[in-house]
Amino acid sequence: MTQDDNQGAERPQEPPKRGSMRFQDDSTQARQPSLAEQRARQQALAEQERQEVLDAEAARAAEKKSSTKKKILIGTGVTVGLVGLIATFYTVAKPEEVTAVCAAKDTDIVNDDQNCDENYVRTHGGYTGGGFFFLPIVGGGYNSYRYNYGGSGAIGQRVSGGSYTAPSGANVSTKSGKSVQRGGFGISGKSGTSGGTGKSGGS
Repeated sequence: MTQDDNQGAERPQEPPKRGSMRFQDDSTQARQPSLAEQRARQQALAEQERQEVLDAEAARAAEKKSSTKKKILIGTGVTVGLVGLIATFYTVAKPEEVTAVCAAKDTDIVNDDQNCDENYVRTHGGYTGGGFFFLPIVGGGYNSYRYNYGGSGAIGQRVSGGSYTAPSGANVSTKSGKSVQRGGFGISGKSGTSGGTGKSGGS
């Protein structure tokens, strides 16, 4: 009896072994993503594409700005350089305009421009030498005259300011419009310095 009862009883199941793994065969299909997962993935891809577009636009804008700035700097440098070059050219090419007055050597009194005109002096018995103009006076002797450059004063007045040394590279003319010296590029001519006749002048 007891033996029959023992034979009819079911054997207890063995507990599963630890560390065992299940493997899927090739016929197992992957689970399809849910609708929410699909939307999240599409949104992530769209956001990534939008960010890439924004980054590319920002890079193009930065490059354009940098290029424009360089052009402005280059243009400014060229403009400043040209202005300086032109200013230098005009400074050299355009001589200074100076007015000369004829003044008596000993008194510095302003006289008529013709007293410092070589042709006038020679045709009236005088001569020139060393930048001076000598005109004979009644009773003997000579009055001497010379140009004052840059000074002013009316005939009969003492000349004010100026210098008796001809300015280099300047256009010098009298008030009456006679050209005394033509300058330019630092080269000046001399007027009224032809050789004398050997006579000595006096005032």
